[in-house]
Amino acid sequence: MVQSSNQRLTLEEFLPLPEGDITYEFVNGEAVPKYKDNEISPKFFHGLTTGALFILLSTWAQAKGRVVIEWAIKLTRNQQDWMPVADLTYISYNRLPADWLLDEACPVAPELVIEIISPGQTFGEIAEIATDYLKAGVSRVWVVDTKARTVTVFAPSSLPITYRSHQIITDDLLPELEITPHTIFQRAGLP
Repeated sequence: MVQSSNQRLTLEEFLPLPEGDITYEFVNGEAVPKYKDNEISPKFFHGLTTGALFILLSTWAQAKGRVVIEWAIKLTRNQQDWMPVADLTYISYNRLPADWLLDEACPVAPELVIEIISPGQTFGEIAEIATDYLKAGVSRVWVVDTKARTVTVFAPSSLPITYRSHQIITDDLLPELEITPHTIFQRAGLP
């Protein structure tokens, strides 16, 4: 996917661009690589954690909704089309029915977006993106830090809460889900 640096794209022009080996997000009228260089590319711990979260959340979400890895989401940010690609997304069948089966970006704001901090990224950078997700209508954002072994939960009407070790993450928005950072990182095989 290549874009001229002096011409902005519309979302309608971005969507049909061919896919390749690089994942692109749509930001401020530009096709921007999700991982800009080798320093920010996901590494082993990121991949293990993504897999662990996918398994844990997919098991919980059966008959409730779907959990998807690296799914683009159609949103708006600063009154402009924005299409981020979250590490993990949970969307209930209430927001997107079970019979919706189109090979396209998520058309509505999901309940939960999870971003795992990659090497070269800071918590502050990801927290800013989490705030953008909330402003765009996403109900919850989890920022997962594989180094600190924490999960920070962002919600629109409260300050972020950081969970460590055996602290249980519960949320009325995610009924019957009880999960701890310890469970996530143990499932990922991280010490």
